Parts: sequence; structure tokens; C-alpha cells
Amino acid sequence: MSVNLQTPIDYLKGVGPNRADLLRSELGIQTYQDLINLFPNRYIDRTKYYKINELQRNNAEVQIIGVITGFREVAQKRGKRLVADFKDDTGMMELVWFRGQKWIRESLKIGQPYLIFGKTNWFSGKYSMPHPEIELQSEHDGNLRSAMQAIYPSTEKLSNKGVTNKVVTKIMQQLFLETKGRFVETLSDSIKGELKLISKSDALFNVHFPKTIELLAKAQFRLKFEELFYIQLQLILKNLIHKSKIKGFPFNKVGDYFNTFYKDHLPFELTNAQKRVLKEIRQDLGSNAQMNRLLQGDVGSGKTIVAFMSILMGLDNGFQCCLLAPTAILSVQHYNGLKELCKPLDISISLLMGSSKTSERKIIHENLENGNLQILVGTHALLEDKVKFKNLGLAIIDEQHRFGVAQRSKLWHKNTSPPHVLVMTATPIPRTLAMSVYGDLDISVIDELPAGRKPIKTVHRFDNNRLKVFKFMKDEIALGRQIYIVYPLIQENEKMDYKDLMDGYESVSREFPMPEYQISIVHGKMKPADKEYEMQRFVKGETNIMVATTVIEVGVNVPNASVMIIESAERFGLSQLHQLRGRVGRGAEQSYCILMTSHKLSQNSKTRLETMVRSSDGFEIAEVDLKLRGPGDIMGTQQSGVLNLKIADIIKDKDILQEARYYAKSVLKLDPSLVLPEHKEILETYRQMSKYRNIWNYIS
Repeated sequence: MSVNLQTPIDYLKGVGPNRADLLRSELGIQTYQDLINLFPNRYIDRTKYYKINELQRNNAEVQIIGVITGFREVAQKRGKRLVADFKDDTGMMELVWFRGQKWIRESLKIGQPYLIFGKTNWFSGKYSMPHPEIELQSEHDGNLRSAMQAIYPSTEKLSNKGVTNKVVTKIMQQLFLETKGRFVETLSDSIKGELKLISKSDALFNVHFPKTIELLAKAQFRLKFEELFYIQLQLILKNLIHKSKIKGFPFNKVGDYFNTFYKDHLPFELTNAQKRVLKEIRQDLGSNAQMNRLLQGDVGSGKTIVAFMSILMGLDNGFQCCLLAPTAILSVQHYNGLKELCKPLDISISLLMGSSKTSERKIIHENLENGNLQILVGTHALLEDKVKFKNLGLAIIDEQHRFGVAQRSKLWHKNTSPPHVLVMTATPIPRTLAMSVYGDLDISVIDELPAGRKPIKTVHRFDNNRLKVFKFMKDEIALGRQIYIVYPLIQENEKMDYKDLMDGYESVSREFPMPEYQISIVHGKMKPADKEYEMQRFVKGETNIMVATTVIEVGVNVPNASVMIIESAERFGLSQLHQLRGRVGRGAEQSYCILMTSHKLSQNSKTRLETMVRSSDGFEIAEVDLKLRGPGDIMGTQQSGVLNLKIADIIKDKDILQEARYYAKSVLKLDPSLVLPEHKEILETYRQMSKYRNIWNYIS
């Protein structure tokens, strides 16, 4: 009879109620299954037994077999220490205890062979080992244990309450004894055969009690692959089910709006990447399934025109469309841009924001419901229950990571059947992360910049070069250009930030006095109307310099601004620096980004600044960012990692992730319902996982 792995941990011999409570509260271990999935963070190699004459003065952990020849007590400043002489056939060393001496004296025998393990010290011509782990050689030889000793995750509380690594290893041994080390296979024979994977039982045994380094490597690969395979399987299945169950409105034709715009009003030649992405969107909209696509493109790659041409497909098929942006500034900008494009085509478009007047709202609500209004642009105000469409066919969401799932579902319920959804982001998401976090969305990437765009020159300057930077700014302003100066905003310390900004503003004002120069200032403490007024002055070119906190991060478009100066650049994350840099370089002129910092920089800060100076490829920058910060922060969720993975690491194991996704796709392509006999293990495992933990337990 096999042991049920869902059995509560309290029932495992050697655990008991107190330890069970600790394991639950400290490590989240509720069941036998959770204990099995408590994977070691590292291993100590206990394959080698050292001789005393081979020891090096390096404070490494070693194990030695020998005998105790005698004990003595040595007085010291406070109390006494117990010292034992320990010898093997090559030499002599000391074992030292500062506490627990009575018990040690009584339990250790002179002349018996012991195995000792611990860190060695070199002191006045001799090696010593304080508080060694010690056991009789005869017991050591009889234990279920391996050459590589597993070190498990722990907490201070566990150590203080006596649940040491030794205790965890012991209860792990007990679990393997109770289950006889037999575990249900979770992968099909064909996958195991093709990838030469060891069995689930062998993998679990060798990850906890590795017999050799080679077997440990095989066990880790097998378990990492399996974990990533099931995440991918769930995401891809979710996408397939979505496509089969949720019918979209088929946009059957490409009509007058689209063709007229393409032939007569397209402001510039589309890049190949834009054409490719439009084709992908066109295929989605023409199929019977609801589109759920993520459009990624670096700052300035021309996502807006792709979004507009997708909207035209909707209008050609008689549907209304909406565009949702996270901030008022961005909404206004999208609205102004789209309004220009709509003029020659005589398309009706409106803007709805939290600050819109009641009289305006009333007209918008009426025109939406009777179908006279074709495009609605706005902020979260679009999601209010009062906003009802006659027939919403396409919803475009800009900067998706700022909208929760709940907010997206509100859009869905504005219709009898859900509209097509296109999500746009200028935050490049590394492929590894996109495959995991957005694995249920189809992904399109615009990976080339429009012709004629010059790459932005990025330099790093220290504070003591400020006068040279001021001189450069004056030269650029003399050429008719405009300049941004951005200060960091770190929520915890608004007073400090405000002071930094104001100090900066004052020193800039002294250097660039009125009336010769005009300066705008924008920060979080201003009223929205004042912010808007200052932004507009800069947009119209009435001011030369815009001093701001990061409110200008997303989407502000001033083609005449050619210099971006980022103060205390070491306090920004990489993706934020990249976003800010993308505010310039929108016109035909050469643009510059200057990263200002003090001389005191951490290693991470140096890496970030070097990456910015070297590369303008958003995806490369995102990969570096992912390595530096881990997945959690990148998605704007501050948990410890977006994926609560047990053994895999999506950064280090991205090759395994790609392999896992490939196999998950192949299995589902051949057998979408997992009904073939060769997939019975996969179907059963998938059912168990759905029962006990869902994909969203992985993705926080």
C-alpha cells in the first residue's frame, strides 16, 4: 500500500505536534508532499575523508576518521573549555567544546573510531575543530546517507528551536523509509526516453541523498524540467481552452477605413516588423476565437500606428473600439495622436477621464450606447459601470502591468461576448519571463526602429563634471532643442525627494536665469491641472528645460526634446532608466542621455550604468535587469519572485524552460485533451495539480 503524500506532516514519525507547527509556520510545510518538495539549497561534499596531515589553513569543512586519546579542561577568561586530543595514523589535532562539556565527556569514549565533521582552525602550530559533528564510525557506515550532504533552507526560529539541518535530514530519511522511496511517475515514457531522464523516484532520492555528483545533476535536471513542463502545460492549455470556448467577433473583412488610410494617409513607410505584427493581429481578428495578444515594442518602435490600424479593422467590421491608458497624461497624448489620424477619415473619437465634466460624460455615454461614437480613449474611468458600449469589438490596453486582472475582466463584461484584447507594453519583457508570466497570451514583438531614427548617445558623468554638462545644455538650447532633467522618486522618503528636486531646480535656475531661459517643473505634489499646464508649456516649446520627478516616465512625446539628464541615476532600476531615455530621440536630430551619479557606486549600480551606456536594445537590457533583480521586481510585484518555483530558476534554467515549453506544446498539439494512453501519467499529474495547486499559485 503506497503512502498518501497529502497526509499531514504531523503524522510522520519523529515530527510530532510542536515540530509540525514550526515546519508549517516557518517553511509552509503542511503535507508529506511539501516535505518531499523541500529541496536543498546546497550540498557539502562528504565523498572525501581527509588525513590530518592533508589539512590546509583554509577554514573548509572536512571529515576525518580517528580516535580520541584523551580529554583536558583548559581555563579561559570566562569558564573553561573542553579539549580532546584526536589522532589518526598521520598526525594529531584538537577538538574543542565551549559548552555541553559534561554530556560530551560522558558520551564520548577514548580509543573508539569516530567520524568527525566541521570547520578547521589553525592555532599556535596545530589544527583544531570547534564543536565538531561526531558519530561512531560503525553508525556512520550504517546510515541511509549519501556522500553529498544536503543543506536545507532554514530560518533563525527553526535553528533556535532545535530543528537543525540534522533533524530535517532525519525526518527526510523517515519519509523515504515510509514511502519505500517509491513515487508515482509524472512524465510519459517518450519524453523520458528522448531526454534520457531518470525516473521520478530516482530523481527524488538523489536530490535528497545523492550517491554521486553525476546522479545529483541528473536528478536536478529531471525535477526542474518537470516543474517547468507543468507550468507551461497549464499556461498553453489555458490559452487553448480560451480559444476554443471564448468566441470572438470575427472581423471578416479589411475595408475602406483600413485601405484608405494605408494608401493615402500613412505618415511613414511601415517597418518589416510592424507589417509582420499587423499580419499576426489580422489573423487573430479573422479567426473565430477571441484575440488575446501582447504587443511588445521598445520605446519609439511605432506601436501606436499598429494599434490604430488594428482599430480600423474593427471599425471596418462595424464595431466600436477603446484604448485604455494608465495615466491622464498618457490618455491625453494617445487621444491627441489618434485624433489627428482620424481627421482625414472622418472617424468620431472622444476622451474620457476621471476629471471629465458631467456634461461631457453625458454626451459620451449617449453616443457610446447609440453607436455614434466609434473610438473611446481614456483612463480607468472607462471601466466604470455607467460606461456602456453598443458593440465593443476591440479593447487596447497600454502598459498592461499597471492594470490588474480584475480591471481587465470589467472590460469583458461591457459586452454580451468579450471584445478582442490587444495589450501593449514598452517595457521589454525578457523571453524567459514572457514565456512564463504571459504564457497564456500570444506575443508579438516589434524589434526594429523606424528608418531615420538615430540611436541615442548615452554617457555616464560624475557630479564633479556638472559644469561641463551645463555648458553642453546651453549649446543644445542655442540650437533650439529642449532638455529634461529627471530626479528620482522613492516613495518612502517624499520629503527628501522633494528637497532634492527643489535644490536641483534652484541650481538649474541660477545657471539658466530668466528671461533668457524658461524652466518648467513637474512633481507629484502638484495639482493635476498645474501639472498639465506645465507639461503643455514644454510640449508647445515655451520652456527650454523640464525639471521633473519620474512622472514623465511613460509615453510623453516631445520630438524637439533631445537631451535627457538623469540625476542620481544609480537610484533607478535598469528598465526605468531605459524608459526615461526613450523620452528623447523622437525627432530627426541626434539625442543624448546623460547619467549623473556620485562616485560611490555599488557593483550592481556599476553594472546597470555600464549596460545603459553600452546597449540601446531594450530586450538585452531587460535580460540584464532580470539577472540583477530577479523576476519579482520586474513585473512590478514585490514578492520574492514572480514564479514561486520549488527547484527551477527561470533565469539560470532558461534553456530547460525553452525545452519544457517545446515539449508541452508538442504534447498538446498531438493530443489537446490528453486522452491518449501514452499521456496517462501527464493527465493524472495535471489533474492532481489542478486539485491541490493551481498555476496561479506559481505566478504570484
